[in-house]
Amino acid sequence: MRDHTPDFKMHELTAQNKTLIRQTVQQLLEKLATDGKLTSDTLLEFWVEVPAIKRSRGTFPGGFLMPDSFVYISDYFQPDAPDSLIPGEAYADGEVTLDKVWDDLLDELYYQVEIFTSPVSSGKGITLELWAGNRQRPEGEWIYAVDRKVELG
Repeated sequence: MRDHTPDFKMHELTAQNKTLIRQTVQQLLEKLATDGKLTSDTLLEFWVEVPAIKRSRGTFPGGFLMPDSFVYISDYFQPDAPDSLIPGEAYADGEVTLDKVWDDLLDELYYQVEIFTSPVSSGKGITLELWAGNRQRPEGEWIYAVDRKVELG
């Protein structure tokens, strides 16, 4: 059996890039929550544009943009919570803080972004597009989404 794991070296995001991503994600999810649009199938999706690396964007059979990756927000926050972000079911322990939930979500996101940015030695010029919301299935069009594009430094 052959190993098909890509041969690359992971490059950890800088503290500045982690802060930028954290602020952006918090803004998107807070907007989603205050608009009452956080449901059990709400996603945080992202696409990474790496300079000088040509990759066509993938599509599902229905023809819509397939992001590099996504995270189910309901794995971290309660869906259908009125106007605020509340730790999800996995954090039922009463001693869990909202900061711990954010740290867990962002650790997962940072790791995924680091995988997609690993072909380059510096984060300079990498653009990260983030969307949070709900897609219509199977067509894939956003029913509701908030988005932001940031350039990593």
